[in-house]
Amino acid sequence: MISVEDATRRVLATARPRPTETIPLTEAVGRILQEPLHADRDFPPFHRVAMDGIALAFEDVAAGQTTFPISATQLAGMLPQPLSSAQTAVEIMTGAALPPGTDTVVRYEDLQFHVVNGQRVAALQVPPPAAGHNVHHQAVDREAGDLLLPAGVKLSPAEIAVAATIGAAELQVARKLRVAVVSTGDELVELTQTPLPHQIRRSNAYMVQAALHEAGAESEAFHFNDDQAALRQGLPPLLDAFDALVLSGGVSKGQADFLPAMLQELGVTQHFHEVQQRPGKPFWFGEKAGGAVVFALPGNPVSTFVNFYQYVRPWLRRCQQPHRKLPRPAALLATDFTFAPRMTYFLPVRLETAPFGHLLAHPQKIGGSGDLASLLHCDGFLRLPPEPTEFKAGDAYPLVRFR
Repeated sequence: MISVEDATRRVLATARPRPTETIPLTEAVGRILQEPLHADRDFPPFHRVAMDGIALAFEDVAAGQTTFPISATQLAGMLPQPLSSAQTAVEIMTGAALPPGTDTVVRYEDLQFHVVNGQRVAALQVPPPAAGHNVHHQAVDREAGDLLLPAGVKLSPAEIAVAATIGAAELQVARKLRVAVVSTGDELVELTQTPLPHQIRRSNAYMVQAALHEAGAESEAFHFNDDQAALRQGLPPLLDAFDALVLSGGVSKGQADFLPAMLQELGVTQHFHEVQQRPGKPFWFGEKAGGAVVFALPGNPVSTFVNFYQYVRPWLRRCQQPHRKLPRPAALLATDFTFAPRMTYFLPVRLETAPFGHLLAHPQKIGGSGDLASLLHCDGFLRLPPEPTEFKAGDAYPLVRFR
């Protein structure tokens, strides 16, 4: 039996970068960029007006001028309108290019307008403090050629906006991982069926598929009864066709737990079996040369859930973003807690943000690793180490967060 830390290292050591594919920008949110994106021109590309008002030459204000005849009106998107004569101003809107001969913008709120001999005139109520006031200067954000997005970044709406600004209609992204979700067990029936008293519906497969979708992977679900012939026939095509298999059930020491021996018979190299943790101790992990990585998780739903978020999700992230550090969140234990067995314990917790911004983890009662409904009141698991057995309120521990 190995430690959680050792198991995590062995799992992540099998992560490999994904091949790339080119997709439309409109489909790229949530994907992992596989090419650097550079500015095709300055950001902003011109001296951009930042307020609705008038554009003028600050030197006129410095010389004592307080009223400015309006020589033209310029909206955003119009060609810049130069001053028709000295000591005048252009009425201008946010987003427009600063007109030639001007260097400062005074907002409407600091002006008063009146008409003199049929001429619209703006009077300064609050003079601008300096030249360049309310102007977003060309290239102040980025210069043409600057790196905007490095390869490996996850594309959120902010990154999509930047890509659109430089005209990237298509993007090279990492191909989504394809994962086969395999449930095993004679006691499991489809969710559309009414279970007999000795049966349950196949909830684990749907849980894992939902978690995979949330993590940016594609999945397909399969089910095998506890039958060695069915496993021997059904597993090989999955090992060859998918990037990973996530199996649920059949990995403990019961008479129908065939998977550990069967996987090795099918050419999957075992990296470890059993981890010093609760819940989820019977976890089996291996890899087929040239084929899939195999996560064989214990079938109790909370065990499946813990192992997915401790091992499978970090593996997915490492495959998608191999050069980025995995997040290491932590939270403070809100109350004292005791756990006697000398193994890592994944304590179900409800999270609360304290007044100073740190996370407080409130332990939640759970009726064993089969108590799936207990997850409804939890936000994650606090990972308590094998030593000590007494854990004090206010101490910080690693957080495995799923909500």
